[in-house]
Order: sequence, then C-alpha cells, then structure tokens
Amino acid sequence: MLRDAYRSACQCAVIISNDSDLLTPIRMAKADCGLTIGLAPPRPKGSVELKRLADFKVEPRTHLLVSSQFSDPVATISGSVHKPVAW
Repeated sequence: MLRDAYRSACQCAVIISNDSDLLTPIRMAKADCGLTIGLAPPRPKGSVELKRLADFKVEPRTHLLVSSQFSDPVATISGSVHKPVAW
C-alpha cells in the first residue's frame, strides 16, 4: 500500500485486516499522499482505531467470502496445499 501510495499508483486502498499494526502506514499514506482508505474487516470485532481512521468501511458478506476461497487442495508445482480444517 505504501509503495503504491508514494508512487501515485493508486488513489484508494482497501485494507482487509483488523490489525492495529497498520495504523502507522495508513496514517502515512493518508497524510503524505492523500490516499483514501477503506476498511473491510474480516471479523466484526477489531481495532476501533482502524475503524476511525478509515474513510469508508465495507462489511464483507460471509457467503461471498466462502465462495471466494480456493478449492481444497490447491495443486502447486511441489505438491498440494490444504486449507486448515477450521476454515
């Protein structure tokens, strides 16, 4: 996000995270580059500060997230990758 912001490669970024470690890079992108920030938190509970910092918020719909996952397993050159059972 920061690289794209500083290169003027985008005008808006949507963050899919609840991680408050992203507060500083988001503040930098907004203050230094004028980037518009959207937030799509993967879970309802998350960083209140992230929610306040975002210019807009998108609530992902569970059925869309489920339908967007890769099949299980995913074939790779070196074998197969399986998603965790909890997913």
